[in-house]
Amino acid sequence: MAELYFAGRKWTWTRQPHDFTVLNGEKGCAGGIAITTAPHTDLWQRTYYHFCNDNAPILQTETEEKYFSFTVKTQFRASCRRFDQCGVAVYFDSQNWLKASAEFENERFQHLGSVVTADGFSDWATTEIAPDIKEIWYRLSRREDDFCIECSFDGINFKQMRICHMPAATGEVPFGIYAASPENSSFTAVFSEFEIGECKWKAHVGQPPDSE
Repeated sequence: MAELYFAGRKWTWTRQPHDFTVLNGEKGCAGGIAITTAPHTDLWQRTYYHFCNDNAPILQTETEEKYFSFTVKTQFRASCRRFDQCGVAVYFDSQNWLKASAEFENERFQHLGSVVTADGFSDWATTEIAPDIKEIWYRLSRREDDFCIECSFDGINFKQMRICHMPAATGEVPFGIYAASPENSSFTAVFSEFEIGECKWKAHVGQPPDSE
């Protein structure tokens, strides 16, 4: 399997898709990757739907750094079937992971949302966005075993989507990108502008915790 390098780091497939293309950037370096989804691929565990889907392709790198931010641009111009999705992920195993993405719903709106799965049960928090939005930047930040997911429609101004706790984040943490088509669909998701650096989710300043 060919090694992939983005943002100066080695990335490996948790699950490799059947179809992907590495895109050239400046000076012959990898500038991004295009992943074409296979039908009936997804990440979901039990809650409400009762099924367990754990077959979406995921490309990740790993770090022991307890404080960092990962930013990436996603483009999904061809998504057109319900639940077509692509975004960022932190995937430890089938029972413990998080993801954030825009999911196609219909001609009136998409769902911009996130899923946190802990001990084998998923949740889903969403808001509706316009159907003509076809590129989104995500910023995933870690502060020890807590995470913040932000999104941007211009790559400059980021807004908070979610803060969550991941009990599995006790040491080295895998994180990266994913794409999926839960129904009988396929589309190509393009990921670019990979950036990993210091944590841009600053420590909380304000009301102190209640004393015990």
